Amino acid sequence: MHHPEDNPWKITSEKSVYDNPWINLTEYQVINPSGNPGIYGKVHFKNLAIGVLPLDNELNTYLVGQYRFTVNAYSWEMPEGGGPEGTDPLESAKRELLEETGLKAGNWTELMRLHLSNSVSDELSIIYLARNLTQHEAEPEDTEQLIIKKIPFAQMYKMVCNGQITDAMTVAAVLKVQLLLSENLL
Repeated sequence: MHHPEDNPWKITSEKSVYDNPWINLTEYQVINPSGNPGIYGKVHFKNLAIGVLPLDNELNTYLVGQYRFTVNAYSWEMPEGGGPEGTDPLESAKRELLEETGLKAGNWTELMRLHLSNSVSDELSIIYLARNLTQHEAEPEDTEQLIIKKIPFAQMYKMVCNGQITDAMTVAAVLKVQLLLSENLL
């Protein structure tokens, strides 16, 4: 008997359509769950998506503002970046936090793992909460034109609730931290 959680998709062939140092796009010829032939495209990410929500002792956090090419819009988000497959995601998180904000953290907690846009990609996100912060020199990458803002976490939560922050990783992290704060678990 077929279990509902078993994979109902059958791949009959696959071909790489596009490849660069960051992503690969594969087109699959498939037999879909209803038994009919079809196609499916999958974007494979060669990096983990890493997010860091820094939170100081006064419950301030840091927003990173930048223009996002893919959505053709300015975006406010927590510090984020890519962590190469096969490297420790926590080391990638530490690097991203320092690069973008100049912060180092004495305490790290993994908040969650998310699949981003799982209908078309296998991109996995790992999000950390960074506490016990100390300020150092930021080291932004040359492709990044960033604005960093220190704001109260409560303001960031309001920005998520009113739609000013739409980045999925940031929204998920902020809602999780707000829940932890409301349950006195931080």
